[in-house]
Amino acid sequence: MVSRQQTGPESETGQRGRGRPRSFDRETALEKAILAFWEHGYEATSVSDLTKVMGIGAPSLYAAFGDKRSLFDEVVQVYGVRYGSFGDRAFAEEPTVRAGVERLLREAAAEYTEPGRPHGCLVVHAATNCTTPEVEESLRGRRNATIATIESRIRASVAAGELPAGTDAAALARHTGAMIQGMSQQARDGATKGELEALAELAMGIWPRA
Repeated sequence: MVSRQQTGPESETGQRGRGRPRSFDRETALEKAILAFWEHGYEATSVSDLTKVMGIGAPSLYAAFGDKRSLFDEVVQVYGVRYGSFGDRAFAEEPTVRAGVERLLREAAAEYTEPGRPHGCLVVHAATNCTTPEVEESLRGRRNATIATIESRIRASVAAGELPAGTDAAALARHTGAMIQGMSQQARDGATKGELEALAELAMGIWPRA
């Protein structure tokens, strides 16, 4: 028997029910999803939007990534490694928490205004106008975890004598978090790298010295 060439939904998969086209490149599709969520946020990015930018059909998306929420969870994880790891490197490589925060803010000014990709931070922007409680809570948890990490490092610096004993670690960490989130929004609003670097320099002016 001569098999006929498949058309329609079956031609996308090459085999009925597989859900992936022959040319499917998962990493390329995932990168496009990152950029879509980064640019438009979670709520404003529909499955239809995702399939268009990723160049795949809805069956392929569901087969490879699960639903929109599952895809977004993976997007946030990969974004953190691919684009958001500069903060972890700053604290790992700098000798003091003050130097780490200074580098964090300086590199945020560069990362948040990098040409050719959405400005600001996905973890901050994707929560804008979000009406999905689980997503909102997850993103909030990530932002709060960053602040908690900074606070822990400040407390360790106080204990080591690198910062004065009376330093308010919680307030100083919260201030740093506010600067990061504010710089993200200002980058979205058109602030330049130089303008954000100036903000970072002013922010470091309040840091106490031992």
